[in-house]
Amino acid sequence: MAGWIQAQQLQGDALRQMQVLYGQHFPIEVRHYLAQWIESQPWDAIDLDNPQDRAQATQLLEGLVQELQKKAEHQVGEDGFLLKIKLGHYATQLQNTYDRCPMELVRCIRHILYNEQRLVREANNGSSSAGILVDAMSQKHLQINQTFEELRLVTQDTENELKKLQQTQEYFIIQYQESLRIQAQFAQLAQLNPQERLSRETALQQKQVSLEAWLQREAQTLQQYRVELAEKHQKTLQLLRKQQTIILDDELIQWKRRQQLAGNGGPPEGSLDVLQSWCEKLAEIIWQNRQQIRRAEHLCQQLPIPGPVEEMLAEVNATITDIISALVTSTFIIEKQPPQVLKTQTKFAATVRLLVGGKLNVHMNPPQVKATIISEQQAKSLLKNENTRNECSGEILNNCCVMEYHQATGTLSAHFRNMSLKRIKRADRRGAESVTEEKFTVLFESQFSVGSNELVFQVKGRVPFAVPDKVLWPQLCEALNMKFKAEVQSNRGLTKENLVFLAQKLFNSSSSHLEDYNGMSVSWSQFNRENLPGWNYTFWQWFDGVMEVLKKHHKPHWNDGAILGFVNKQQAHDLLINKPDGTFLLRFSDSEIGGITIAWKFDSPDRNLWNLKPFTTRDFSIRSLADRLGDLNYLIYVFPDRPKDEVFSKYYTPVLGASAQHTSQHTPGAKQRVHPRKSPGAISPVRAGPWDGTRHAEGISGLRAPRAILGFVNKQQAHEAETPT
Repeated sequence: MAGWIQAQQLQGDALRQMQVLYGQHFPIEVRHYLAQWIESQPWDAIDLDNPQDRAQATQLLEGLVQELQKKAEHQVGEDGFLLKIKLGHYATQLQNTYDRCPMELVRCIRHILYNEQRLVREANNGSSSAGILVDAMSQKHLQINQTFEELRLVTQDTENELKKLQQTQEYFIIQYQESLRIQAQFAQLAQLNPQERLSRETALQQKQVSLEAWLQREAQTLQQYRVELAEKHQKTLQLLRKQQTIILDDELIQWKRRQQLAGNGGPPEGSLDVLQSWCEKLAEIIWQNRQQIRRAEHLCQQLPIPGPVEEMLAEVNATITDIISALVTSTFIIEKQPPQVLKTQTKFAATVRLLVGGKLNVHMNPPQVKATIISEQQAKSLLKNENTRNECSGEILNNCCVMEYHQATGTLSAHFRNMSLKRIKRADRRGAESVTEEKFTVLFESQFSVGSNELVFQVKGRVPFAVPDKVLWPQLCEALNMKFKAEVQSNRGLTKENLVFLAQKLFNSSSSHLEDYNGMSVSWSQFNRENLPGWNYTFWQWFDGVMEVLKKHHKPHWNDGAILGFVNKQQAHDLLINKPDGTFLLRFSDSEIGGITIAWKFDSPDRNLWNLKPFTTRDFSIRSLADRLGDLNYLIYVFPDRPKDEVFSKYYTPVLGASAQHTSQHTPGAKQRVHPRKSPGAISPVRAGPWDGTRHAEGISGLRAPRAILGFVNKQQAHEAETPT
């Protein structure tokens, strides 16, 4: 309850921000009267992307409703009578809202609690940017450490499953040997007299039939164990790859960027100790899983059973080899950069470091590192894997160094303390080019093995940062989600439902189960060269358009959950069909790249679902989405049931000076309102023009007002506006 007590002390803008968190989706009265219960529940323990956690979310919903009902029953007196009715109403409302989607309740409360805590911290820190930055970093580090704990637990789980599989298989082999022994006894029956042979034969046959039936059942059980273990390893590797991507492609890249800025006078890049500890944990968990996979392969070779397991194991083995290869090559870094300007016959220093050298026992056979200087063109050719490895553009003295392992710090590094540029070979200069405009780079190379020469890195033919021809859909999902959150700069990433929608769009499929796409691969052509079936754009062009329009115009609305986005026309119909008139949702258009379509429910003799022609980035540059929605009086509730003004009013453009009031024509089922907001230009009474995306404003010379004036159309005009997408 301490969190709610602190939240009640907020003032001014912070208090208003906290109040915005609540509404019909979760009334602030529920937060107040159940503060202690809410703060004591394990909301963060539920994985919103794991269907198996739905049962726990349902229990929390039921507990919340029961607590509200008990609180209502305990209200007495005149004042308590009204509160009793209100709390009972909230219990019924929350039950009806989240009964089919308990995960959304968890997401909602987590969002509320997180933002309450953030507002309290900002208030305590005086809203200092430094305090917010440190807090964000600590939250990210906490998330990384929590993921490591999850990886440790799932790795321990697969270790236990592997041991169970091994014990089951060993007992199976013993019983199989018993079956062979019985068959050998049958061959010896011929030596017995007929009466004894008949008696022994009957007993052996019964025993053999029983044993063979058991072997058949147990073989199926073994195969099931193997498949389940392989599937668990697949999930573990997905989580491993995600964690590794965060650490290597986010945290380590940020450190390298800070290192670059430090070379130009920026602040120091900071220590590598935290990054090394993360990389070492990655290496340890990866290695444990790799050993488990190899043991599972050995068990399959020891007792072959026809089935898909061999192919699954080959896939996870290749995946984990790729993961560990990426880890080792990415963590071979330059800890101390050489100076940006090198002079001949002048000493300079540099330090390279392998962040996982200690955990992978590379230090047991310390590798040698060699430094050479190459030109910019040679560096580009090297990245393209052209045959320039033995070429250089100069000579560096003292350019070889053996990596040393420091037991106290656990670091494996090579310190080049006395390098000197003896000579440099320059390219032919043209015109007024200066020698300082010619760029070179110092290349550090090393060869080492991991796991008794089982893995080879930087082999000839391996192109650094190569783009594969195909990737599995789950890998692409991870990349899309990270790209989406980075581009939109939002913590609200792609949900499972969003990814299903994208898979349906990419594969032209109707399956609504994300698992059905796990084995599908996506080629580069399919991703960014070939048009989607029935459309004149590629998948990437459409997805990039979505990110662009959100980033430029709708990031607050996306963060608020006001834009559903990734639903098609039929799905919008299914979501709205049972909603009250005036309920609407915002989805990304199929026909317009970067377009947003409004779909809303309104029963009429002709139809009950309506769609507006998509708004594009150009439209939103003229008039915002919030103002456009505010002009449309027949739009009342944001799906599922949030009042429109509650969601969008804080984004309405304020009136400047004397406001020209805009009065909408009456729409059946919608409330008549006056909007004191200024639309683009001083717009007089308007007549609707052709539905070509343009409206004409009368009384203004040469002015063509875009779809901003859509709020002045009637139902028949809206019907004419509808497009197929």
